[in-house]
Amino acid sequence: MPPAVKLRKGKRQRFYARNSLNTTLPWWVKRSMPFPAGHTANSLDRGRIHPAFTSFADEVCATVARLFAYVGVLALFGILGVHAWDKLQADLAAEPTPQASWSIADRSYPAFALSPLNQTDKADKSDAYVIFRHPGGARKDVLRWSSIGDRAAAELEIYRPGSEYPSTTAARADLATRMISPGVDLEAAGVIESKFGSVALLRQAGAKEGVGSCLGFLKRIDDPALQISGWSCRGFSLASRRADIACMLNRLTPLSSGNEPKLAELFAQAELKRTNCAPAQGVTGGVAAGAVDWIVATENPQLRGAL
Repeated sequence: MPPAVKLRKGKRQRFYARNSLNTTLPWWVKRSMPFPAGHTANSLDRGRIHPAFTSFADEVCATVARLFAYVGVLALFGILGVHAWDKLQADLAAEPTPQASWSIADRSYPAFALSPLNQTDKADKSDAYVIFRHPGGARKDVLRWSSIGDRAAAELEIYRPGSEYPSTTAARADLATRMISPGVDLEAAGVIESKFGSVALLRQAGAKEGVGSCLGFLKRIDDPALQISGWSCRGFSLASRRADIACMLNRLTPLSSGNEPKLAELFAQAELKRTNCAPAQGVTGGVAAGAVDWIVATENPQLRGAL
């Protein structure tokens, strides 16, 4: 027989029906079960969240906050980067693009020349013929004449542009550099007629007339794209230099048009308007008949003949 259970003083005895389960734990089992601090075995605070769940929620909130902070910093860096890139592009657009330089084409053949006045005339053959090439596809044929002491006396440049065709203002600045010196301003000096049509004349602003002064010219043709420019310091007066330039242009002829049928057609049509050159004092090679005329003179015209 099991030993008799001693009754504890001060406690009521509990009786259970033989056909029901005993739901009350023994006192020694209750003491052995671990309970959280602040709780007793008989009373648990069911309205309080378990610390494990509270810690997990805090970690989730902290992680989400960090993610928002990281995304915000990345967005700020992205905005700053886009702003810096736009500023760099604007600075590059504002800065002038360095132009590709011209180079001398030693292996190219001359494409232009001045036709002689007669079969025995060789006095006006150019002293130098230089060909320049540009990476953009352009070509310059430059004919130069020298006077006594190897000083440049005249120049004729035939410029066939490529993708870099400059403006008229840039062409005038380039002519001033070749003709006199960089930074010198040119002013209009009248117009002459040639087989290419009207040609504008230019001279140094404020220059005095006399020996040693030079006269420039510039002619641009749209189709085909062609620019003819140059200058002359030959002659003793403005009229003689005007005549020299007119004769120079009228005697200009292509040696070979190559694969440029429009260029060949241009010169063929221009030959129909060509005038002959006649000898003139102080100019090698002669002048164009009728080139010196009071109608196209830049100074006050002097009427000829008795009234």
